[in-house]
Amino acid sequence: MRRKALTSILQRVPLQATATTSRSQLLPSVVIASSQQRRYSSHPPNAKLNQPVQFNTSTYLSHTTSTSLANPELSSSIRSAGNTTRQNLYQAINSALSTALDTDERAILFGEDVAFGGVFRCSSNLLDKFGPDRVFNTPLNELGIIGFGIGYASHHHANTAIAEIQFGDYVFPAFDQIVNEAAKYRYRGASEFNCGGLTIRMPVMGVGHGALYHSQSPEAFFSHVPGLKVVVPRGPVQAKGLLLASIRERNPVIFMEPKILYRAAVEEVPVDEYILPLEKAEVLSKGSDITIISYGTPLYTVELAAKAAKETLGLSVEVIDLRTVYPWDKETVFESVKKTGRCIVVHEAPRGSGLGGEIAACVQEACFLSLEAPVGRVTGWDVHMGLIFEQFNVPDVVRVYDTIKKTMEY
Repeated sequence: MRRKALTSILQRVPLQATATTSRSQLLPSVVIASSQQRRYSSHPPNAKLNQPVQFNTSTYLSHTTSTSLANPELSSSIRSAGNTTRQNLYQAINSALSTALDTDERAILFGEDVAFGGVFRCSSNLLDKFGPDRVFNTPLNELGIIGFGIGYASHHHANTAIAEIQFGDYVFPAFDQIVNEAAKYRYRGASEFNCGGLTIRMPVMGVGHGALYHSQSPEAFFSHVPGLKVVVPRGPVQAKGLLLASIRERNPVIFMEPKILYRAAVEEVPVDEYILPLEKAEVLSKGSDITIISYGTPLYTVELAAKAAKETLGLSVEVIDLRTVYPWDKETVFESVKKTGRCIVVHEAPRGSGLGGEIAACVQEACFLSLEAPVGRVTGWDVHMGLIFEQFNVPDVVRVYDTIKKTMEY
């Protein structure tokens, strides 16, 4: 069913590998073994690199109050208050939505099944708290959802419209409204009228078994459009702060939520209201040998690959989370690449005309004299997302590790 909630997540598919094993040597045996022994994707015995991500030990998530409040982007009042609560990503989204509705009486939340809590429970209990005039369901009509949001946001400069597209894969019927209306509204109106109070939320990226219509990463489609901002959080702390900032931003924002992280990523999240900066990347780990740029779910694959590169190759990897993928933070990226001299971009979306190509072009333009190797890209393949083959499509640890090794050896 088109709107059936995704309630379980398949394990990631690993490949048995060593530092010198090529991916071409690995794939045939895995595919043959899978076809002969089982009809589902799972980890083969003795996998060395493509292990399941252990989110409870990831250094890219804040597992304690002290690490959460050490974030220098938080205000001094938030850090000194010392109040955090353990939340997964969907709970952090819910907290941000509740705060937005509570602090802005002109804010409304709407979309398919939103009043019931949404298929991922991001809007749970908000109907009871704020009433049916401010939290309500819409027909199954994405074009109508966004059209209504544009109309409400443009009716008064103080209006705040928070629209939910139930899955990012179904945003395309609303493409014309987003690209030709929302993005151009301020320009058309010579700044006398706009729909800057519009935020469009949607779940994106792979989930393990989403197949054609529940696993897409459509960020590149909207990253060609002046007038929009596109944001992708990596975890609960980021999700709450970036979503509140997006809702209060007076330009249309597309807020993409990696659906596999809704329950998998758990952090100590500040209880009080806070925002994090848009259009600002974050350096997650300092390094001197190579820079890896990513966002959303693939960051955790990058973390494992960077760890393996350090342990087996002695490399120091700098990892950057873009957070806002359009317009992205060129200053932070260029500064890092000029320091390391090498760069890789990782994303789940297909390679062709993806964000990785744009970032690579900008890096070579700005950092050409500092580069020691071509900019590498590890992305989804230019194919549709197959049901049982999803984990062969999205970047895995072996592919990222192999690209690190090749880039260093260039």
